[in-house]
Amino acid sequence: MKFDVLTLFPQMFEPLKQSIIGRAVKNNKMEINLINIRDFSKDKHKKVDDTVYGGGAGMLIKPDVVWDAYNSIKSEKSKVIYLTPQGKTLSQGKVEELSKEEHLILLCGHYEGIDQRVLDKIVDEEISIGDYVLTGGEIPAMVLIDSVSRYIDGVLANDSVSEESFANGLLEYPQYTRPEEFLGIKVPEVLQSGHHENIKKWRRKEAIKVTYIKRPELLKIAKLDDEDKKFLEELKK
Repeated sequence: MKFDVLTLFPQMFEPLKQSIIGRAVKNNKMEINLINIRDFSKDKHKKVDDTVYGGGAGMLIKPDVVWDAYNSIKSEKSKVIYLTPQGKTLSQGKVEELSKEEHLILLCGHYEGIDQRVLDKIVDEEISIGDYVLTGGEIPAMVLIDSVSRYIDGVLANDSVSEESFANGLLEYPQYTRPEEFLGIKVPEVLQSGHHENIKKWRRKEAIKVTYIKRPELLKIAKLDDEDKKFLEELKK
């Protein structure tokens, strides 16, 4: 998977050099390139924005610099995503879908945004990470890279994504490690039993319980069998 990020602030992406993503890049499991839109400015002061036609506060990123930056990296397999509050909210389903792409170009807006003409020409999809406004698209781009990278072969062990929150429509069950007792609270006995089938059943019920308490709306789309539904009805009593 190749990520090309079009941004005015490439230095903001330093966190991606750390931890799991940093190791994945080092091991050639994925590639992240930062393209500074400012490098494509023909202005001697490297200016990339201008006032908005029709008036209004703030400055708008000019279309020509974005167009030239895009053309420097585009390919036949490129999919261009514009990170904007106006886009569809990022979901786990969308994350898994994007992980199957070969080349994602992430366009980060800033200031008052980007001239609509170049957006209409190059953007395939607009994505938001929530119904709120940030100062730019850099943080949303990092969120997208982080979430998508988890589904790229070799970045994580398969079990790490198959049982996590949203993977099966439910939130993840509680997890425990040593010490066996902490602040007077013991690790559930079933998890120490070594009985894999009982542990599996316990985790399934706990996942349903956590989802019911924290995000009950997810249960409407989760795949529940008859035993799951019976347990859910008991929870509601």
